[in-house]
Amino acid sequence: MFVCNFLVGASLTMIVPFLSLYIQTFGHFSDSYVQRWAGYIFGVTFLVAFFMSPIWGRIGDKYGFKPTLIITGFGIAASLLFMGLADNVATLFLTRIFMGIVTGFIPTSMALISKQTSKEEAGKVLGTLQMGNVSGNLFGPLIGGSIADNFGFKYTFMITAVAISIAALGVVFGIKEKRADPARRKGKPVSPLAVVKQIVSRRILITVMVIALLIQMANFCVQPLLALYVSHLTSSGNIAFLSGLAFSATGFGNLLLTRQWGMLGDKYGHARILLILLVLACAFMVPQALVSHLWQLIILRFLFGMVIGGMNPSIVAFIRLEAPLSMQGEVLGYNQSFRFLGNVTGPLIGGYVSVISGISSVFYVTGVLFLFAFALLLYSVKSEQRRTVRES
Repeated sequence: MFVCNFLVGASLTMIVPFLSLYIQTFGHFSDSYVQRWAGYIFGVTFLVAFFMSPIWGRIGDKYGFKPTLIITGFGIAASLLFMGLADNVATLFLTRIFMGIVTGFIPTSMALISKQTSKEEAGKVLGTLQMGNVSGNLFGPLIGGSIADNFGFKYTFMITAVAISIAALGVVFGIKEKRADPARRKGKPVSPLAVVKQIVSRRILITVMVIALLIQMANFCVQPLLALYVSHLTSSGNIAFLSGLAFSATGFGNLLLTRQWGMLGDKYGHARILLILLVLACAFMVPQALVSHLWQLIILRFLFGMVIGGMNPSIVAFIRLEAPLSMQGEVLGYNQSFRFLGNVTGPLIGGYVSVISGISSVFYVTGVLFLFAFALLLYSVKSEQRRTVRES
């Protein structure tokens, strides 16, 4: 399941290095046209996925998570194949919409593993699974750029489609879902409105989802601007490789400690670990605005990666503890929707801030977002503790 999440995560971001170049192969367009449509085509997948994630979660709760994984896995593979066959901008845009529709694999896999894992080990197991997703997102541009350089744009999509199809087959033959006995599931089905009421009534649930949104916004504020920032720090002509190195440093840091953060959350409490991670993220993000050499940026990106990888597993494990089993898939789907919304809004905020105040200012804004998330979580946890004391 780790490999499947890695491949799916990578498929969502692999087009970043060459999307503009791929659009240029469709005809002679102005730079403004290419840049505008590159933004639309990249962002529309996350926008559609924002609405679809809870729906896939609900389908998984009702019909089983394994069938949902198989449908979405092969759906993503099909969308990638169609992207490789696209010969105009409109077709590429529509295939990215289709990809957003079937992008329910990651929250469904989280719900499947969460439901079959004890609460005592949820952080460790979900940390391992999330490590695949986050690493895929971070290494996706590097993998996509490397394949495109060697095989061309169209074959990049086709090769990735084959890899994800193999991963989906791995789910078919290698994953066994333990479903509750039918006699135990005869209760009245939980309505979508009941799920929303459950989330709203549990303030801590809606809080961690907003924090997931803030984390993604902060993370994606910087990513689209990283190559340009690297070009300001070095006079080397190999900017693409060096920016990929700075980008991938975060992925290596993520691989190193994500599982360990989950284990610490199981032992000391996921809210406490998440509070620590948010402060550390700010501490490693803000100095990136002050670097004068590329090696300094790479080290800070690596340290930031060690921290950022532990955040979502802590959030998912927290939801695992708070949400009823009968609706966990849908609740996790809403959490993923908030994350996808952050993927869309983060680059918009980063681009707006950089135009007004320069790229360095984006790192300061990102640090403020992490601190705001810290304050929000701390207030919510304290409020929950006071409410528990009053009720007891």
